[in-house]
Order: sequence, then structure tokens, then C-alpha cells
Amino acid sequence: MKPHATLAAGALQRIKAHGSAVVPKSGTQYHCQVRIIARRTLTRFVESLAGHKDQRAVKAALDAWFHEVAEADWKTPVDVMKKYATASIVSSDRVVFNIKGNDYRLVTAIDYRRQVVFIKWLGTHAHYDKIDVKTVKYESQTN
Repeated sequence: MKPHATLAAGALQRIKAHGSAVVPKSGTQYHCQVRIIARRTLTRFVESLAGHKDQRAVKAALDAWFHEVAEADWKTPVDVMKKYATASIVSSDRVVFNIKGNDYRLVTAIDYRRQVVFIKWLGTHAHYDKIDVKTVKYESQTN
């Protein structure tokens, strides 16, 4: 029997679609994509910049960030820093990423065990200076 035969069909299809290796269930971890909640938050932010000179550059930067993070395999904040040296580790789960140089900031909460990144806040660096990065939630965002 092949090692991946015990995986659910849907999980196997997702793994095959993303080219990740499947290994035996002998203490080795399966590599699956990081789930980012919610991409729509990024899309809405870019849409809110309609007519702004930065819109295209911000969209490109956020798209690149999204795709890089979706393929990440982070177990600790140290792993984040290996890829994003300019990221700010605020707490054991809270990380701030610089977007488009340092013009915009993206506040996230990362559940390393479950491989989930929650978008908590996104805005200009000037607005970022006015928030409490440790407690901010997306619904309280004011841009």
C-alpha cells in the first residue's frame, strides 16, 4: 500500500495540486499550504486605494506576500524572520510585515501549529503608528 493511501481523497488532491511531497505517517510531518484568513481583506484594501498612485504597487506587493506565505512552512517566529528579515515579531503569535517598502504595514496573528495566518490589520505606516499592534482586530481598522 502506498503511504498516501490513508489520506482523505480531498486532502490528497490538494497535496497533489500543490506539488507537496507525501511521506509515511511515521512521525514525519506532511507539508501542506499555510491557510491565510482572509484574502478578501487584502482585496478590499487594494480596492479602497482605487485612484491612488500606490494601488498597483500595493496590489503587487500583497499578491507576492500572499503567495510566498501560502507556501511557507513556519514552526516558530524565527522561521518567519529567515524569510522576512524586516518583519517585526511583536509576540509569540503576532507578526507585522512591511508592505511596499515600509509604506504599509500588515499585522497578522500566526498559529504555527495549525499553519494558519490571520490578518488582523492592514494600513499605512502613519495609521499603524496610531494602533495598539498587540490587540488590534481587523473589524476595528480605521483607514
